[in-house]
Amino acid sequence: MSTHPTMQAIEYTGAGGREAVSVVELPVPTPGPGEVLVKVAAAGINRADLLQRAGNYPVPPGASSVPGLEVSGTIEETGAGVGPWEFGTPVCALLTGGGYAEYVTVPAGQVVPVPDGVSLTDAAGLPEVAATCWSNLAMEAGVQAGEWVLVHGGTGGIGSFALQLLKGIGARPLATAGGPEKVRRCLELGAEAAIDHRAEDFVERVREITGGHGADVVLDVMGAKYLERNVEVLARGGRLVVIGLQGGATGTLPLADLMGRNGSVTGTLLRPRPVAEKAEIMRRVREEVWPLVASGAIRTTTDATFPLERAAEAQDRFEAADRTGKVLLVTEQHAAKAER
Repeated sequence: MSTHPTMQAIEYTGAGGREAVSVVELPVPTPGPGEVLVKVAAAGINRADLLQRAGNYPVPPGASSVPGLEVSGTIEETGAGVGPWEFGTPVCALLTGGGYAEYVTVPAGQVVPVPDGVSLTDAAGLPEVAATCWSNLAMEAGVQAGEWVLVHGGTGGIGSFALQLLKGIGARPLATAGGPEKVRRCLELGAEAAIDHRAEDFVERVREITGGHGADVVLDVMGAKYLERNVEVLARGGRLVVIGLQGGATGTLPLADLMGRNGSVTGTLLRPRPVAEKAEIMRRVREEVWPLVASGAIRTTTDATFPLERAAEAQDRFEAADRTGKVLLVTEQHAAKAER
């Protein structure tokens, strides 16, 4: 059990920009039945954290008001009914909130061991992206080996992981990215081809690359901006999975085109899913994705790390146009231990 009655954490004081980010002292939470207490080493920053800061992503009922959807750390305490997690075991976890803190409680089914070959710090950037990619590409879209899959934003946290995952399972990944440098990075990450959306039409280029076949699956973070063109790029029987709204939330869906392709559109969010669904996703991640990480087929890509108290700066870096990979917050307790 934690010997510290309070902990450092980040909270938002109202809705706004970086001025809303505050360092606070909160009580260390106590794990309830079926939960574990994790002593946080690092926390991953995700777009949902910034949407919450701006007041555009309400905290789900019962969730912590502290932002942060993924952490790495060590097992500190277990609640009633939790299986044999040993004190001090290195883990990473998918959260509904509470990650920007020195301790966090989480349902035991959302906690998994750190993959072999990954540092405890870097592991903080894995749960959200691994769960997002596997649940949407494998469980929702049913991607099969040999299928063409278009990933928008191929150098972002989700995109960079998705390209490697797709290559690891034998699919044929394609990517869009902004500028020649990011295009090159997509190729390094496993894309068979990468399209500079600033200079090229991605629908025309996908058709050219695939010999007129189109994309069997599109993984989209843009939403409304790309909706019509995403349907246009689909192969017959193609599946469009929308997981972000960076280009707007309301668009026109060309139903006749979609029906003519025998296509489908799915929109998903990970954060509000029931605990049982998240546990099943993390079970599949541990079984199907972690071996690819351990083998080196999927490499963690950390862009930058910041101390917890510099969360506002870290979120600025997350929004930077030249960011590639994950941005992480590191707790003082973990940094001090690493220095010894």
